[in-house]
Order: sequence, then C-alpha cells, then structure tokens
Amino acid sequence: MKIKRILVSQPEPTSVKSPYHEFAERNNVKVDFRSFTEVEGVSAKEYRQTRVSILDHTAVIFTGRTAIDHFFRICADLRIVVPETMKYFCMSEATAFYLQKYIVYRKRKIFYSDGPFSDLLEIMKKHLDETYLLPLSHVHNQDIPQLLDEAKVKYSKAILYRTVSSDLSDLKNVNYDILVFYSPSGIKSLLQNFPDFQQNDIKIASFGASTAEAVKEAGLRLDIQAPNPEAPSMTMALEQYIKKVNKVK
Repeated sequence: MKIKRILVSQPEPTSVKSPYHEFAERNNVKVDFRSFTEVEGVSAKEYRQTRVSILDHTAVIFTGRTAIDHFFRICADLRIVVPETMKYFCMSEATAFYLQKYIVYRKRKIFYSDGPFSDLLEIMKKHLDETYLLPLSHVHNQDIPQLLDEAKVKYSKAILYRTVSSDLSDLKNVNYDILVFYSPSGIKSLLQNFPDFQQNDIKIASFGASTAEAVKEAGLRLDIQAPNPEAPSMTMALEQYIKKVNKVK
C-alpha cells in the first residue's frame, strides 16, 4: 500500500519553513494538520481553591506562550496587579519576547535560555532568593519540578490550564494512511472521538517515549517511532518509512 495521505495531530505550522512542507513536496504526499486537543483555562474560582497566591511569589517561570497567556489571564480574572518588581525566567528567547504582549520588556527582570531547562536553571541558581511560580497544565511532565527540587529552588506549581480533546467528528469519514501523534493527549482524543476506532492498515507514528507508550497502552500498533538513531525528527522517520513502503530510491 502506497502512502499518499498523512494527518498530523497538531495545528498547521505558520512558518513556510516548516519541515513538513518540503517533506510533502519531496515525497509527493498530502499532509493535513488538525489539532486533536485544545487548551482550556481554569476559572478564577478553580484557581482560588488551589490556595496558591500569585503575590506570594517574586518570579515566574514560563515554559512557553500558553503559560504566559494563562498567567496574565488569571491575574486579570482575579484583579491582581502584577508588581513591577516581578521577574520572569523563560525557556527561550522567543518566549521572553512574547512577554511584550503584556509588559514593558526590561532586561533586568527578564531572563531566558535557548537550551534545555537545565541551562535556564543555571541562571536561576544566581537568583535563589526569589520565590518562583511555575504555571503548568493539569497534566504535565515531572522533569522540570524534579530539577527544581534537586536544585532546592523555592517554587509553587500553579495549574492554570488543562488540555481537553477537540471535536473531531468531521474526520469520521476521512481516510488517512498515516496518523502522526506528538503527545499522549492526542491518542486519548482519538479514542474519545472514535471509541470504535479500528487501525487496520492505518499506520501510526509517534514522537517521544511517552507518546509511544500511550499508543501501546491503547492497544494500537506503533509503526513509526521518532526520535531514533537514524531519524532524530518526525519528518525524517516518516520519510524513511515512506521510501521503504513506496520503494522510492
């Protein structure tokens, strides 16, 4: 069976430089994008029940734009005026610059690292007098909290948003040769939308160990896994698979 249509369970990339665009042209396949999940903010009432006071903290750790949006949303909902002295530690320069949507960008209170979180942690270790707030989703990776604990950083988790399944009913009669997943929540959404899903000849590709585990736990067959020694990216793993199946030299 030749691979002709692929569905990636993420929003369509806004950049024309997305590796998927070149990949589709190079392999003569159609690639569609559709987010299988949506982000939903917790209400002010829900947040109050956590008893985590934002104003008890002197710094905020941002892992991405979603965390920034929901931090300032909950502050507005709770009528909290964020003090000028608040410091911000961001996982990337792009995330740091995104703060300009909400505050005046001042270098002395905004810090970032473009490497892994451990790089940002080295910067934070120079500011151990701060009390940090860590905005998170209700389901989150434990790696960052674990690193903060090991470094003896004073911090509180703030659950500000949750990931929920999108309505995929319009895909019921649409057929794809490969479904691509980047998170366990995408697998969960597939099965919630289509509880009688039969994989049959559909190939499933996953990125990351936790996503691969979710595929197997759901009783599905995992056909393509990335990263792997030969393919550090999903598009490379897909391309290798397609060349083998479609016998493209």
